[in-house]
Amino acid sequence: MATKKILFINQEINPYLPANEISTLGKSLPQSLHGKGFEVRTFMPKFGNVNERRNQLHEVIRLSGLNIEINDNDHPLILKVASMQPARIQVYFIDNDDYFTKLDSDIDAFGSNRDDNDERAIYFARGTMETVKKLRWEPEIMQSSGWISALTPIYMLQMRDKENLFANTKVVYCIEPAHPEMAPIDKEILRKLQDDGISAEFTDKFSDEKFDVNTLHKMAIACSDGVVILADEVDPGVMEFIQARNIPVLSKEAAASGKAAFVEFYDSL
Repeated sequence: MATKKILFINQEINPYLPANEISTLGKSLPQSLHGKGFEVRTFMPKFGNVNERRNQLHEVIRLSGLNIEINDNDHPLILKVASMQPARIQVYFIDNDDYFTKLDSDIDAFGSNRDDNDERAIYFARGTMETVKKLRWEPEIMQSSGWISALTPIYMLQMRDKENLFANTKVVYCIEPAHPEMAPIDKEILRKLQDDGISAEFTDKFSDEKFDVNTLHKMAIACSDGVVILADEVDPGVMEFIQARNIPVLSKEAAASGKAAFVEFYDSL
């Protein structure tokens, strides 16, 4: 098998955030694939709970400094990196004081109860895809996991259409368990995406949606070539949306069997 480049965009990775089923997979899956026919890179937000000193994060000056404009406000991109042990996989952290600093009101490590989750998701997606472009690293597979990564497939397709990048990249979106107290998504996200160059033809498809995490799932799935289900339960509307797209699905039960199931799934795309 020829070497494949896989880009993992994760909401949480252990040991940077506490161990659970999802953060453990965020570590074990890239590590199990790294060096075994796959070249791997990973991204996640630099949430306030991530201990920079203990995990030896350092800023990458040449990749930082871009201003990301959201709703007429500039937000500087700060890019940090660490090595995931023992495989020494590079983990890139998208950082910004406006969106990822820990707040006393946060109900979980990634602040899923915040009312600016729409802008946080836009910032993370823009920051990630702009950094990948700067790295000149075009993966065969891009796997986005978790609600805060849900907009990365949209921006990837935008770059494909406008800049002829990622022409051969297959996109996989993972539906992870949502926090039961996650805040609704501000419907203004559609206008903000249009301000960012995302076509009205795309955003208008979701104008009648009740905006919550399931709408983010649908927006990601609309731009994906395959779906991995890691949640125990998936909203019926989201399942109908997947079925209407008629794209491959890796079930939670199959995903639990490990690396081989993911490799087979990637090869099917």
